[in-house]
Amino acid sequence: MKALLIAGILLLASPLGAMGADPSATQLVERTADKMLSTLENRRAEVERKPQLINELVDSILAPHFDFEQMTRLAVGRDWRDASPTQQQELIDSFRNLLVRTYAKSIMKYSGQDIVYKAARPGTRSGTVVVPTEVRAPGASPIPIDYHLIERGSSWKVYDVVIDGVSMVSNYRGQFRTTIATSGINGLIEQLRAKTARGA
Repeated sequence: MKALLIAGILLLASPLGAMGADPSATQLVERTADKMLSTLENRRAEVERKPQLINELVDSILAPHFDFEQMTRLAVGRDWRDASPTQQQELIDSFRNLLVRTYAKSIMKYSGQDIVYKAARPGTRSGTVVVPTEVRAPGASPIPIDYHLIERGSSWKVYDVVIDGVSMVSNYRGQFRTTIATSGINGLIEQLRAKTARGA
């Protein structure tokens, strides 16, 4: 969860450093951040009156730039093949809902941390890039955060976030594997739904 909270903060911060080697990938993050921040600023009073609104804003502004199917496939890992098409879609929907609500909570905690964007580099697979960044706060060591993006059509989408060397997807994979081993695919789906219902 720490990874999601920091990643959500990072997506909402104004970039301070170089925009990276691939402008389409890094500019996407900048445009999304600007839109999310300006919308939140303009509707802050409304969000405070109606907290559920922040989930809706994240769902409409941030979520379209994540590849939730790829994230879910990677997080479920080898057990993905054993899930039926219906179960796979339920996993994607449930994981997406959980991540959206978790990001929404992180957004409300943003307090102006400085963000440095470094030059993007090619990913380990064809059609992917990594955008390295650092979160800097007074009195604390910089936190390195790498955004892994995959090319989908004419745009880039985030499919993993690595914070201080720890992959968000890999972290969830360990949790998911344990749940599937004891409760099966349906048990994981129910667990994701329950966490979302509790407010992530």
